[in-house]
Amino acid sequence: MYPDLSYLFHDLIGTDRDNWLSLFKTFGFFLLLAFIVAASLLKWELQRREKLGQFTPERVIVVPGSGVTIWDYIFNGLFGFVLGYKVPYAIANVEAWKQDAGSVLLSTDGWWITGLLTAAAFVAYYVYLARKPVEGEPYEKDVYPSERVGPITMMAAVGGLLGAKFFAIIEYMDRFLADPLGVLLSGDGLAIYGGLIGGALFVFLYLRKHGIKPVPVMDAVAPALIIAYGVGRTGCQLSGDGDWGKAAGAQPDWWFLPDWVWSFRFPHNVLGRGEAIPGCDVEYCTQLAEAVHPTSIYEMVMAFAIGAILWGLRKRLTSLPGLLFSIYLFFNGVERFFIEFARINDKYNVLGAELSQAQIIAICFMLAGLVSGWFFVRRARAQVQQ
Repeated sequence: MYPDLSYLFHDLIGTDRDNWLSLFKTFGFFLLLAFIVAASLLKWELQRREKLGQFTPERVIVVPGSGVTIWDYIFNGLFGFVLGYKVPYAIANVEAWKQDAGSVLLSTDGWWITGLLTAAAFVAYYVYLARKPVEGEPYEKDVYPSERVGPITMMAAVGGLLGAKFFAIIEYMDRFLADPLGVLLSGDGLAIYGGLIGGALFVFLYLRKHGIKPVPVMDAVAPALIIAYGVGRTGCQLSGDGDWGKAAGAQPDWWFLPDWVWSFRFPHNVLGRGEAIPGCDVEYCTQLAEAVHPTSIYEMVMAFAIGAILWGLRKRLTSLPGLLFSIYLFFNGVERFFIEFARINDKYNVLGAELSQAQIIAICFMLAGLVSGWFFVRRARAQVQQ
């Protein structure tokens, strides 16, 4: 496993492990890569749909020199404070940062003086921008949805993080009640479905604010979402972040794939779970006591397969707005429902069936996909008949 990039580069080019590259965690790197992939695919698909006339631009008035508002001062002052409060502290505690970046960056510890100085510098810069004379007359500009991919991605990231944390707290309420602040500030314990729901809510509010039709955006983002999910699961597998399954047991005779796809012990996993690796002298020296199903590999493969299907269908279903996203919902639910049988999660009794929180939500996704797909097809046929 590669808990951070120093372990990855050790295997690739032979550099030492636990060097300065330890600052960059493998899962965080792939999470960032997932957002970049999603934003790129969404932008391409939005541009294609804009050419087909599915979107109308928002007409905005640009006034030269009026770009700095009170909210710029507030936001950038706060951002500057957080940056100055945490970064110098993290650099001074670089060894702790290398071992557990979340415990350093997400803690309440920091340096007040550098935080205040950095905040003052940020505000002073915006005061300079506001007073700098700018020539030019106001003009109107058309802004298409593809030009707003950056803010849309940011809304999805913020809403996804809050939603993932909210659903994780609900599922493990006992941990939250025992240590509320520690759980809130921890980078661990994030529920993927909570992230999807929270991200979708924040993006919907943003689209509504700017008068962007949500249904074509839903279709445009469907392939991007599931492909980005596959990228994220790749990070889970490479880092060994705990998204593994149950004990694998004996490998069946019919198995034709490599042994490690059936069962794996996740050596050097980022959580430090399991038993000591004999002769290991680096920072991450544990592996699971027994081999388990590498469910993150299964999800990665299924996500990329579903993404390929959706990407192949996107042009054929352009005339049926909403249907592509309905198919995404259904496939997403199917994938997650069945993968949960190989994972270890808390179960709830639902009408006599023992289901995990993820399976309950997955069933809702499948039903939503079927019902919304029926609705969108019916609406499209009705419009044709008119």
